[in-house]
Amino acid sequence: MKKVILLLAIITMVSCEPEKKVDYALISGKIENTSAKKLAIHSQLNWGNKKEITLSEDGSFSDTLDLATDFYVLKENNNIVPLYLPKGSEITITYDAKKKDSTIQLAGNANTVNNYILEKGKLSSKLMGDQKDFFSKNEADFKEHALKIKLGEEELLNKTDGIPEDFKASELKSIKYNHLSFLKSYKPAHSYYIKDRNFKPSEGFLSGLDTLELENESDFLFSQSYRALVASKLKEKSKEFIEKDSTIARDIAYLKTIANLKNQKIKNNLLYADAQYGINYTENLEDYYAIFSKNSTDEANNAKIDAEYKKIKYLVKGNPSPKFTDYENNAGGTKSLDDLKGKYVFIDVWATWCGPCIAQIPSLKKLEKEFHDKNIEFVSISIDTKKDYDKWKKMIVDRELSGLQLIADNDWESKFIQDYGIKGIPRFILIDPQGIIVNADAPRPSDKKLVEILNELNL
Repeated sequence: MKKVILLLAIITMVSCEPEKKVDYALISGKIENTSAKKLAIHSQLNWGNKKEITLSEDGSFSDTLDLATDFYVLKENNNIVPLYLPKGSEITITYDAKKKDSTIQLAGNANTVNNYILEKGKLSSKLMGDQKDFFSKNEADFKEHALKIKLGEEELLNKTDGIPEDFKASELKSIKYNHLSFLKSYKPAHSYYIKDRNFKPSEGFLSGLDTLELENESDFLFSQSYRALVASKLKEKSKEFIEKDSTIARDIAYLKTIANLKNQKIKNNLLYADAQYGINYTENLEDYYAIFSKNSTDEANNAKIDAEYKKIKYLVKGNPSPKFTDYENNAGGTKSLDDLKGKYVFIDVWATWCGPCIAQIPSLKKLEKEFHDKNIEFVSISIDTKKDYDKWKKMIVDRELSGLQLIADNDWESKFIQDYGIKGIPRFILIDPQGIIVNADAPRPSDKKLVEILNELNL
């Protein structure tokens, strides 16, 4: 009898223990025919927050995710898979890297929502059609087309069985925000495609944005479109600072506008979203860093920006430039920054796959021709990967690229690239004859300011 009582007591104690809350999601799968060695799992909330997962030789993988978000993006080479993985969920992903869209399969307790997300992506792309045609439409036709996309997405959501009600409610709002994003994008996109910078939509075209609430935390965490709309509205609002003081830089005005928000979670996210890249490009580093540090309370974000600040705070005018050593020269041999002492050096960091980089080539050629006999060396450093080495060599010939054509020793991970905190290209750097920084983030060749700067140097 005593044994029975003891057993019942143990059972009662065990059953009364609180259930441990799972604070992570599980992801696994297999990718066939991939050349990738790793996957990158990005947080949709902030692309810079990511986790890398090593692939086995057969393309299989397995890991846990805890990036403080429910929305992720799996990136394998050029393949992208959006994912919804709240804490406690599990998903298995399989596909052929050469034909991802037609072979992808999802399994696990989150596959219903994730299959919906995949189908929504296909439907939206189909309904939109060609982007140029979409945004080139006149205002009335564009609004009709954009509404068709919204209604199509809503119909798909409502007819998909098994979607949790809380997700459905948030997703309906997100579809509305996506529709508003299309309307918001119409003016700049339409102007670009019809080549009319003076184009303006009719009065009231964006009336739906007038009542946009800027600090709805649940919508902010759920909807990428809502986050983009909030950021856009805050950038518009930041002009108020500049109107009061014309000496305030735009990036500083934007950070100050974010700092005025009351919702700390939204404030933290927007500050970090801007700073993870913006701190590398600001011309007001100390002010920028001070505003971020004063207003961000997220310790993980603060640690990352603090580390970045410490790395780049020496990249100011008058300090010695980081160096590159023995980079392969397309013309033969190698070249180091020290080899160029005695001349000003204008560096273009680029890659063959970078559209904005390619767009700068005509202006760069013109610049090289204009300053051909001056005391300046034009150096293009490619960060193409080893697999694109032949593309680099071919583009130099096909585009008749001049100046020194070098390739970095380890693409993005090259020490020179890391030392300059380069996270986006093209990037332009100006160094003086003694190897001292003139401008760590110089204007692009297409910018008239660059010619003014070079002329002031009395080359």
